[in-house]
Amino acid sequence: MTLTYATLTIDLPYVSSKKGRRAILNAIKDRLAALNCSVLDISGEYPKEAEIAIAFLSPDEQQAKQKIEKIETMLETRFPEIEAELSYESI
Repeated sequence: MTLTYATLTIDLPYVSSKKGRRAILNAIKDRLAALNCSVLDISGEYPKEAEIAIAFLSPDEQQAKQKIEKIETMLETRFPEIEAELSYESI
């Protein structure tokens, strides 16, 4: 069993309020939850930046990498206007 935890760092230069950031983050969190990931918003107060913590279990390392690739593909196709960086570690 492999536990993978990741941090998704998002740059939102066109968002001017926390309300706008929250709308985008809720859409991303809903998509991640549909992929059976535990999701937590760990963003600070600045509305133009956001961070999301992601965790999930996989049977092995290969399936964990496949799920990370699936998350990256989802972000690129569903949210092309967002600049995001995904860093992860599996244990």
